[in-house]
Amino acid sequence: MNVILMGLPGAGKGTQAERIVDEFGIPHISTGDMFRAAIREETAMGLQAKSFMDQGLLVPDEVVIGIVKERLAKPDCERGFLLDGFPRTLAQAEALDATLAELGRGIDHVINIDVDRSILLERLTGRRICKSCGATYHVVFNPPAQEGICDKCGGELYQRSDDNEETVATRLDVNIEQSAPLLKYYAEKGLLRNINGQQDINVVFADLASLLRGQAE
Repeated sequence: MNVILMGLPGAGKGTQAERIVDEFGIPHISTGDMFRAAIREETAMGLQAKSFMDQGLLVPDEVVIGIVKERLAKPDCERGFLLDGFPRTLAQAEALDATLAELGRGIDHVINIDVDRSILLERLTGRRICKSCGATYHVVFNPPAQEGICDKCGGELYQRSDDNEETVATRLDVNIEQSAPLLKYYAEKGLLRNINGQQDINVVFADLASLLRGQAE
């Protein structure tokens, strides 16, 4: 099964990706991991990407696609893969389709973990971190026993500057705007599967697993 996983920040994509990989034994391929591996292995595309990154420039789509193609051609992807963080644009989505066609493959599902913006705002702005030991809490979902105090070391808890409401709201709005054309593209191809991410984590995974088991069969 060849799957693309989508979802806004705070939707729980990382948690579900780990569980999908454990359950179905397919590699979790994130953009960052691909870039780091290609650069470390000094592949042709990895060296090209590094030359742009060293100059502080964005890596062009054709190089990104080249790195994706190198990664998807590896033996561990023969049984399928879980793409995370790619594609990010329509041009990348179209190039991915062409690349997979060259490899004699295609996308089976584009899974979007769907959560209301207001809930994501609450999830993302509620994080608190211990200044002393770095332990992470959430004011709603994982609060400390004593407000503002770390359970583990008694250190002071604080909110990161990029977790404030204004910054988080902007980040969400940018992501919503960027993902809308992709969601439409895959919906029109009949590949988009929306999963309710507002349920308990285990229920979300049960829905995902049910969908993917149907594919595996």
